Amino acid sequence: MRITHREIVAASLAPNDHPYLNGAHVPLHEEVDAERLEVIEGRIPTDLDGVYFRNTQNQIHQPIGRFHPFDGDGMIHAISFRDGVANYRNRVIRTKGFMAEQEAGGSLWAGTMENPKKSRRPGWGSHGAIKDASSTDVVVHAGQVLSTYYQCGEGYRLDANTLENLGTESWVPLDGISAHPKVDERTGELLFFNYSKYPPYMHYGVVDRNNKLTNYIPVPLPGPRLPHDMIFTRNYSILNDFPLFWDPEQLEQGRHVVRFFPNIPSRFAIIPRHGRTEDIRWFESSPTFVLHWINAFEDGDEVVVDGYHQQDPMPPSPNEAPTGYERMMVYLDQHAMGTRLHRWRFNLRTGATREERLDERILEFGMINQRIAGEPYRYAYSAQAKPGWFLFTGLVKHDLKTGASSSLSFGADRYGSEAPFAPRPDAKSEDDGYLVSFITDEATQSAECIVVDAQHVEDGPVCRIRLPHKISSGTHATWASHKDIAGGRLHRAAHME
Repeated sequence: MRITHREIVAASLAPNDHPYLNGAHVPLHEEVDAERLEVIEGRIPTDLDGVYFRNTQNQIHQPIGRFHPFDGDGMIHAISFRDGVANYRNRVIRTKGFMAEQEAGGSLWAGTMENPKKSRRPGWGSHGAIKDASSTDVVVHAGQVLSTYYQCGEGYRLDANTLENLGTESWVPLDGISAHPKVDERTGELLFFNYSKYPPYMHYGVVDRNNKLTNYIPVPLPGPRLPHDMIFTRNYSILNDFPLFWDPEQLEQGRHVVRFFPNIPSRFAIIPRHGRTEDIRWFESSPTFVLHWINAFEDGDEVVVDGYHQQDPMPPSPNEAPTGYERMMVYLDQHAMGTRLHRWRFNLRTGATREERLDERILEFGMINQRIAGEPYRYAYSAQAKPGWFLFTGLVKHDLKTGASSSLSFGADRYGSEAPFAPRPDAKSEDDGYLVSFITDEATQSAECIVVDAQHVEDGPVCRIRLPHKISSGTHATWASHKDIAGGRLHRAAHME
């Protein structure tokens, strides 16, 4: 392995006992390039050709007041595979907030758990007083990486080959872009939404394969909401209005206090992909909150949506949590919230909704073969969580046709994230490919990349690859083939000419 150290980021974070600034969540403050990574076990498949990208939160400076792990600055990690060789690099996302705090030598914005008045400058997004850290999600669209923030931000682009920071995205509207925009690999379009504290409270948009905004419409809501994800089918986009949002009375006093309102139904907006506001159809279902969707598709008169239904979006605080961190810990605990694989069916002819549970296990952060996103599918790959923690201990593969499943544990004190599917170039079936994830190993204080044969998940990794440094445990990741990256760059360049 040949390592080139690029930069040590100036930081002011002091030693502390915060559960999400230590252990598997220790922030990383260095940037490196590493060529020809060492294979610990097995052999890198020669037909694995593309790049795995993961976004992570890395707190740089001493927080203003209470720290939440979602406050940390974004850092993109990328491992590139070609001809049985793997190369790695990582870069901090040079957001406007990051650059301002580098210049100031300390934090300028309080986080999501603090009084907004403690922020020393106006902030971004739906909250309005916190930093757009661009640290939540990552996708590849039009040949470039796009990172986004969960409470809406400007959207930052990075070069997919070098991770060079390219700045903010030009088409992002005034209300920003939320995390979890969706890329339809069939059309090359990017579908997105945003939300705010001002009417109409939500918008929906479409960006074409050439990175041109082609549709942007209001999605009126009864008041400020906190949607986190969206999903799509071949012809429709699906947004949501869940009964978990800022308490209106507290919000009038400038306090961002989240409440769950169990007497209000969940609502789903089904929108023709290039439709108008008047084309939206609303459907109701049982009160819940869904953090992430897996896939959606059309089945006759029905739109079918799969995701992770929360049994209790606001569970009681655990007694065993570290003092002072009780509420934060429980809101990050999937076992407390009861996140389970669930299916909704919305009948476009009758207006009826049907629901069914697909698995009783605690699961979240699902991935599929993105080549068939928005279409009927058979296989889903979910992450399993450690009770009490925002840490991921293994994977479960579901065969949604037969109901069968198989699983993989990462091992003791080893934590991964969602594992994107990387199809073989000559794939013969939907699950003909690999799952890729980074692993943070607390026992050895190191990190690695694992590659798993998606057809034989229970067999464990076909190879384990050593990373040049221990990375902070992260969540969202994506896969892009070298062919798709190059094709997206060509389309974008041709449109710009």
